Amino acid sequence: MSNCEPTVTPDQVDIPAMREKYRREREKRLREDGQKQYFRPVGDVVTNYAVDPHQPIKHREPISEDIDVIVLGAGWGGIMAAYHLKQAGVTSFRNVDTAGDFGGVWYWNRYPGIQCDNESYCYLPLLEETGFMPSKKFSDGSEIHQYCKSIAQKYGFADRALFHTLINTLRWDEKIKRWRVGTNRGDDIRARFVILACGVLNMPKLPGIPGIDRFRGKVFHTARWDYGYTGGSYENPVLDRLADKRVAIVGTGATAIQAVPYLGKYAKHLYVVQRTPSSVDERPNPPRDPEWVKTLKPGWQMERKANFHRAAMEMPKPGEPDLICDIWTEISRNLSAELAADGWPQLTVEQFMARRESVDYRVMERLRLRVQHIVNDSETAEALKPYYRFLCKRPLSSDAFYPTFNRPNVELIDVSDTKGVQRMTEKGFIANDKEYEVDCVIFASGFEVTSDLNRRWGIDIVAGRGGESIYDHWSDGPKTLHGTMTHGFPNQFYVGYFQGGLNASVTEQFGNQGHHIAYIISETLKRGATVVEPSQEAQDEYVRRFKELEIDLSEFQALCPPGYFNNEGEKDAKWALFRSYGLGWDAFQKLLQDWRDKGDLAGLTVTR
Repeated sequence: MSNCEPTVTPDQVDIPAMREKYRREREKRLREDGQKQYFRPVGDVVTNYAVDPHQPIKHREPISEDIDVIVLGAGWGGIMAAYHLKQAGVTSFRNVDTAGDFGGVWYWNRYPGIQCDNESYCYLPLLEETGFMPSKKFSDGSEIHQYCKSIAQKYGFADRALFHTLINTLRWDEKIKRWRVGTNRGDDIRARFVILACGVLNMPKLPGIPGIDRFRGKVFHTARWDYGYTGGSYENPVLDRLADKRVAIVGTGATAIQAVPYLGKYAKHLYVVQRTPSSVDERPNPPRDPEWVKTLKPGWQMERKANFHRAAMEMPKPGEPDLICDIWTEISRNLSAELAADGWPQLTVEQFMARRESVDYRVMERLRLRVQHIVNDSETAEALKPYYRFLCKRPLSSDAFYPTFNRPNVELIDVSDTKGVQRMTEKGFIANDKEYEVDCVIFASGFEVTSDLNRRWGIDIVAGRGGESIYDHWSDGPKTLHGTMTHGFPNQFYVGYFQGGLNASVTEQFGNQGHHIAYIISETLKRGATVVEPSQEAQDEYVRRFKELEIDLSEFQALCPPGYFNNEGEKDAKWALFRSYGLGWDAFQKLLQDWRDKGDLAGLTVTR
């Protein structure tokens, strides 16, 4: 748990040549159809994403009620919003979710090998408040899911949630100054405030492969893993029913690198279909050290999360140790060592970014050499090498992924030249003009992370004042005050990546948004007001300032392959995850804290 040394990377990398290599690799993977290449997993092709394989949907009578707050979502965004509402003294609220319990992505995703892929001591919120400590550095999914549920129980909002419930309409009713919330269960809920905490990993997507409806074998998405077909269970993933099965898994992102070792171990034959490889480092995952826990002082988690954020997204302070010591912090750790050796020189932003870029290229070359060292077949090893900047795709870690390709029953099918699987047939699929017969196709194709809102949220109608649709209102991207409210949609709040600060830990970001939202709601209620929303002038000024400060990432994005960070290769993706307050996370939090400390709700129109 202590500080660690810089990693050993190649001394020299021909950056101009590698930059050109990155561009070529990106260009050959780009598709003209962009996000349209994916569709929602509904209908007869694959199990409907709204069907819950984990527990049955129980009948209940429709609810008709007036309530202060509806929180859409029961994943981390919804949990943190609910926690902060309770802390702010707001008790009349419900979480609503299509899942059968709290957990969000950790409720739905139960594929074999699932773990947190950044450090649990930072990722899991409220550790000091709850007294919980993760069992190891990268917690298993089941532990995280149980922790989600325990927070809802501990803070008294578990029994009010509505599960297996899909919100299909949100309409502002000007007459009663409330949101009318309609659901697939026939509910009519009249909420004074709505918090949309729909998450970023909530809507599974499938590649729209021609002929997908012709395939006669088994098909499912990793977010709806079918242990009835594979054998084993969430707690004991012995996939023994695959012993006589030919299986294909489509995708090599965060899910696949955890599931592939299990599929390779148990399937008769496994095809791993890859468009773009991930960067996969080693995964030290030691159990919790009780002696280390004894040394922790109050405030340790906030300090640790701040250390993680600076190392992963910004820059540690001179002399600051690396408390995390994994793939996420390697570039900053190595750069800090170089700057320390130079006496921490004063650098312009351009000089600093050039130094960081150099370290980035050397770290990525180290990761490519790791593939070459582990994977025996040279052609397979080359195909698995990541050619892009470090944060173009989610950095991953696994000790088992690359060795799986040394198994005789495991075969990598690289489809970068054809930009994906060409089509499916009754017996299997065609890739690189060759047909592969399989019994089962598993899609590890991810979620609607940065696609358009109507694809991500899955709510048919979100209509504000005058019946305007939020999807039209934000057709060119979000327009907000503080990233949490928008003019024309009174009493509506957003948790997610909307014109605010960006933190390396999604739970830290969601938690701070929940805190800010809960403050505004509680103050509105305390003042006896019925409606609160940003004024047009305040919103315009915030958006102007946000854009003025925004860091230009166009050159970086020009080297990134298509993926969810850039909405399948868009040059100026309006929902790109890295668009954030240009002065940094700490400056953004100070901006909000100073605003709250003034207490006058500046920029908000409050109607009593």
